[in-house]
Amino acid sequence: MKSMYEIEKLQLSDPVKNGKVEDIVKRLAFTDAIVERIKQVFISEMELALNMEPSSLQMENTYIPELPDGTENGTFLAMDLGGTNLRVLMMTMKRGEVSNEIVQHYPLPEELRIGCGDKLFDHLAKCIDDFAKEKQLKDDCKYSLGFTFSFPMRQSGLDSGVLVTWTKSFNCPSVVGQDAVLLLRKSLAKYKRTNIEVVAILNDTTGTLMHGALLDKNTRIGIVLGTGSNGCYMERANRVKHWEKQRHGEKHVVVDVEWGAFGDNGVLDFMSTEFDRTVDEGSLLKNSFTFEKYIGGKYLGELCRCILQKLHENDLFLEALSKEQYPKPWTFDSDNVSVIEYGTLNDSWDSLEEIIRTKFATARYSNDDLKIVRYVCGLISKRAAQLVAINTSVLLNRMGEEEGDNITVAIDGSVYKHHPRLRKWIIDYTALWTNDKKCKFMLAEDGSGKGAAIVAAIADKLRLRECSN
Repeated sequence: MKSMYEIEKLQLSDPVKNGKVEDIVKRLAFTDAIVERIKQVFISEMELALNMEPSSLQMENTYIPELPDGTENGTFLAMDLGGTNLRVLMMTMKRGEVSNEIVQHYPLPEELRIGCGDKLFDHLAKCIDDFAKEKQLKDDCKYSLGFTFSFPMRQSGLDSGVLVTWTKSFNCPSVVGQDAVLLLRKSLAKYKRTNIEVVAILNDTTGTLMHGALLDKNTRIGIVLGTGSNGCYMERANRVKHWEKQRHGEKHVVVDVEWGAFGDNGVLDFMSTEFDRTVDEGSLLKNSFTFEKYIGGKYLGELCRCILQKLHENDLFLEALSKEQYPKPWTFDSDNVSVIEYGTLNDSWDSLEEIIRTKFATARYSNDDLKIVRYVCGLISKRAAQLVAINTSVLLNRMGEEEGDNITVAIDGSVYKHHPRLRKWIIDYTALWTNDKKCKFMLAEDGSGKGAAIVAAIADKLRLRECSN
């Protein structure tokens, strides 16, 4: 019996047409040589960035030198900024376990996300102040807050994050080049919130690693694979050259890879296809987030549409559909790819036929058309999975004996959660390309909330340790 985790060989009714389709899409399938070359380029870019030389990877030092170890005690706050809603969270920990958690959501209207930076941060402070009043936080107690700020930033310490660029639906130009922690502290001071101290800043990927480590002590890697993608991991401190604070004998530190931008300097052009270039040309940020555009949920649907459009233009797909009727750019969401892949797993064509009828607005399709869509979705999904697995295996292969033989990867994000074959491929290919470590993938949801509170707890421990020395 054939495995649904393998891409079926394309078998159209017309062998000549079959050959033409395969020829157009053939570069989407990786050879062993291409896989090895991507690995070596990723390793090279990592080393360049760690040594503070030009690279498409940021390899940002987060200044988090340890993972939760079961000694975390107290009540901690977290704020999560990254979407159209703001979240404030209060979490109580006893001996490293969460004993209580309260979450409050606050709307973040567009006029605050686009415009004046001071107004945005004043609103964030007001939400924290409202939360403190509603939950009756004691004025005579100090509460440490971890700030999840899921945008590219440069860190000079655990509590310092200078915004490099806004992404997603945010654009407050005056904040670029500013330290988000200092801005939040300044706004909190307006509300006389002296009992709340911002002690750490992190992104959602680092938060996923921290939450994963709370759930499984073998966790050493955090990955987000959703609309966008990123990875972070525990690196040996002596490999990290960028260290602006005084070192205190740290053995490890969490490094934020920022792999969404991997290849922005052209080092991955050898694997780029004409379809990838079309997606990039139509994106909001051209020539940026190169790697993310191969794997992110924001782009997989558009990639599929571009490939099928090329086949349509060559009279190989939906030949009865006119050029004017073909779906316009960015109208074919990645959810459709996941639905089609579910159908492949279940050997069902119903959902695919429904997508053809609704998204392509035609009932004039053949069995060959259905096979082509299924084949293309399989190719781009497998390629995305292999790219994530390449990066993950490289991180695993960097880990020394002190990390043990069993490593857990904490992962979150809509693409990983909802795309069935891609998830299985990531797991299988990571195992195939990892040398001497056994790897387990674990879903760790809400790293941006719980993870930030955990980092606040670790920041408190570090401060107490420093004071005692």
